[in-house]
Amino acid sequence: MSNYTVERIKVATPDKVELMTKVFKPNEEIKDNLVVVLVHPYSILGGRQVLLKGIASGLAQNGHRAVTFDMRGVGESTGRASLTGFAEVKDVIAVCNWVSEHLDSHRILLVGSSA
Repeated sequence: MSNYTVERIKVATPDKVELMTKVFKPNEEIKDNLVVVLVHPYSILGGRQVLLKGIASGLAQNGHRAVTFDMRGVGESTGRASLTGFAEVKDVIAVCNWVSEHLDSHRILLVGSSA
């Protein structure tokens, strides 16, 4: 039995894209008000949130909240990937805004992964 839970949530961007998001929460006491938002590699190169599950679960097992999400056009997220990556930046901002508003956090650590 794991000592964390995972909640699936859809986060909407200002341009109406829905991003499939997973929130990893420790079952025990949360160590601080920090939430780690993990950003997967560029989707056109095969990036998706499942690549960050190990990091997110490790953070949750150690008392920290972590959030992963599929950018537009990946997995269950709507929309289409862009060639420039500008739209994906909006995805990251939308998820960080959602975290700030819904997870009672005033500190976000943004961690990116690259292909």
